[in-house]
Amino acid sequence: MYVIAGLGNPTKEYENTRHNIGFMAIDRLADKYHIHVDGCKHRALIGKGTINGQKVLLVKPLTYMNLSGEALRAVIDYYKVEPTQELIVIYDDISLDVGQMRIRKKGSAGGHNGIKNIIANLGQDVFLRIKIGVGEKPKDWDLADYVLGHFDKKEFETIQESLDKVDAAVTLMLEGEVDRAMNVYNKRNHTKEQDLL
Repeated sequence: MYVIAGLGNPTKEYENTRHNIGFMAIDRLADKYHIHVDGCKHRALIGKGTINGQKVLLVKPLTYMNLSGEALRAVIDYYKVEPTQELIVIYDDISLDVGQMRIRKKGSAGGHNGIKNIIANLGQDVFLRIKIGVGEKPKDWDLADYVLGHFDKKEFETIQESLDKVDAAVTLMLEGEVDRAMNVYNKRNHTKEQDLL
């Protein structure tokens, strides 16, 4: 069984903010595959189901972003999941353009507090991850204000398109085709260049 965890902050005020892109991705997967992510265990919302024949557990930690690892550690221990092979974490990345995706097998937290806490709780940094770009912080903005802010209309449309790609990427990863998923989705968006043609 795979644990697919989307990072974010609970409560209405954080819905659809940049920092909650992981929650948005889980909601999209839940809708498509008719998985009810409404069980509350291990300080997380969880839902069991299948994606293309593969058993999955969709997880939205309720510990707030900076303590995401505490909930995930409890889930992983309870379900006896091997995090290096069977954990996929989806989260926001301010170093990527809005909607751009980057798949990784391991790596540092890159300044992301949620990932930092997961690494600390797992005791290692080898786990699958899907990063979704939310755009670089404007110079005069406070980082917390930026990531807790909302997308504008055009950005939100781009994010919706990228959430469809997350589904396709997850499907490949569940089939053991992580390298193929990286080859397909770790490309820069070329929409700006195409607009000029």
